[in-house]
Amino acid sequence: MPARPTARPLTALFAAGALLAGPVLTGCGGGSGGDPDTVKVAYNRNTDNKTRILDDYLAAVQKQFEHDHPGKKVRLVPIQASQADYYAKLQQMMRSPKTAPDLVREDTFLINSDIRSGYLRPLDDKLGNWPEWRHYVPGAKTAARAEDGRTYGVPDGTDTRGLWFNKELFARAGLPADWRPATWQDVLDAARTVKRRLPGVIPLNIYTGKGPGERSSMQGFEMLLYGTGKDPLYDPDAKKWVLGGQGLKDSLDFVRTVFAEKLGPDPSDAVDPNIDTRVTTQWLPSGKLAIDLDGSWLGQNWLPTGGKPWPQWARVMGQAAFPTQHGAAPGKVSMSGGWTWSIPAKSPRADLAWQLVETLQTRQNAVEWNVRDAEIAVRDDVAADPRYRTSMPGVDFFTGLVAATHYRPALPVYPRVSAAIQEAMESVTTGDTTAQQAARRYDEQVTSIAGDGGTVVRGR
Repeated sequence: MPARPTARPLTALFAAGALLAGPVLTGCGGGSGGDPDTVKVAYNRNTDNKTRILDDYLAAVQKQFEHDHPGKKVRLVPIQASQADYYAKLQQMMRSPKTAPDLVREDTFLINSDIRSGYLRPLDDKLGNWPEWRHYVPGAKTAARAEDGRTYGVPDGTDTRGLWFNKELFARAGLPADWRPATWQDVLDAARTVKRRLPGVIPLNIYTGKGPGERSSMQGFEMLLYGTGKDPLYDPDAKKWVLGGQGLKDSLDFVRTVFAEKLGPDPSDAVDPNIDTRVTTQWLPSGKLAIDLDGSWLGQNWLPTGGKPWPQWARVMGQAAFPTQHGAAPGKVSMSGGWTWSIPAKSPRADLAWQLVETLQTRQNAVEWNVRDAEIAVRDDVAADPRYRTSMPGVDFFTGLVAATHYRPALPVYPRVSAAIQEAMESVTTGDTTAQQAARRYDEQVTSIAGDGGTVVRGR
């Protein structure tokens, strides 16, 4: 690739009013035809018409890139839609050279589906000569790597998950302000203490059932499963989904215990699709919930600019790592998601698109994005940056979980497997089945989903 001018940091551009750059275009087109000097960028825009964090960031990057690459232009193509509709629209655009963008924002949740469909271009020829790539943590690199061993995206941040707990409620219940559960039993015992000593307070929230959707699978079940140290959800070496594993049964039994002992929300509330809103805007700020298994982004809701400003949250809320089942190394577990910047296979401007990725992912710009969107850093140099480390209460804690985090199997059938997980969780939450029965039904569903040769039986 030809040499290019050193990119200026975004912080200077923000100070200079770069966010007053021209209006972003609607996501109704933006194909790869036309001007060879214009790179078209498709990305997701929130449907609430209020949150413009990504729009503002990209507008500043646009101005920076055009300044540093005379004669080159960036056309921003936001797709304003629900997450599912965004995926569908993006895939539709990438099918044809006439409509394919040059750079797209890809959810790691579905990246392998788009890779298998032939929509994305491998980036290994670019990454091999890019000095910034050495700063990315291994787990984040894996999230953008396909079954063929090649990498198809550059991650720009992630999230982690742990236990949020109300220190004021803990003090009233006689529990420590520096609570550090070492096992699942410790978590359940703390919840039982809250139930016994603080009537009317929900001891523990764990997302479960079909209503909360992927929150149940990833934030609930998989946080448990990957802490068992037993069989995983998917065996990448065998390329098969695992059936009959003891970890599956133990995880479902933990969920069953929470609701059978009335340590969680009422089951009708637990399976409500809007429970996450109740958790963040009602139950936690009002002191109705003591412990919540949730994500690193939660504090964003309580900032002055958030959906439920809560000035006291940094003092009231503590964080603890979710422990492994019996305290086995590494002693904690997390799950992560995130997004990548990827180049569609049908874009004729891969070199220009890659130069824009380089601008997006300078260290200064990566810090800017992670701070503005309360993302957890996927680069060691960003994670060490003083501005990042002081950007939000708890950011150090959640960044520390990256070393113990896991990513979902980013395979085309995963959404259907996830739906089977949610069904199994809901059946034990409502008390309709035992953990053994729910696990058996899950095995049957996954066998049907994965087809002949797509599963392996363990633990029977």
